[in-house]
Amino acid sequence: MTQAQRFREMYEECYPRVLAYATSLVGRQVGEDITSETFTVAWRRVRDIPRPALPWLLGVARNLVRELRRRDSHQYAVAAEEARRIGRGGGADTGDIAADVTDREAALQALASLSDADRELLTLLAWHGLTAKQAARVMGCATATLTVRLHRARRRLEKALQTVSAPSAPDARAAHLSDHKGALT
Repeated sequence: MTQAQRFREMYEECYPRVLAYATSLVGRQVGEDITSETFTVAWRRVRDIPRPALPWLLGVARNLVRELRRRDSHQYAVAAEEARRIGRGGGADTGDIAADVTDREAALQALASLSDADRELLTLLAWHGLTAKQAARVMGCATATLTVRLHRARRRLEKALQTVSAPSAPDARAAHLSDHKGALT
């Protein structure tokens, strides 16, 4: 397989997931720029990219976002609209659309209340489908360190879900919400 063929195959397989990851960090427009730059780096280093390529590509995208943040003195905004769009993409068909929308909104509010690091970690696994080992590579830490961070992030998400759902939710709605939180944990 030539380098061009390997790059084309990697691009076709990984582009949507790298774009979704970058967009979840910095919004759609900047996410597209980060994704383009990620694949520019990949083209230059196509021989060095391990298989599977996705964790390596997400690591490059993550580093590019960090560089962007260092250069830019303004705090970046989380792509809430993209998160909602991604959140609408799936879910169990319970028949109660209103409850599902309310639960999804509560989950997104709980997720938004977490730190950037917790959000990134949880979405790498839940939305981007990485394994703990792959996510550790993206985050630049050992798998054992990542699992500890993941455990703590899940506990904080659970507390945030309880806080978000407690004021207005009867017990049945809270139970329904805990059924759906599995998608984020």
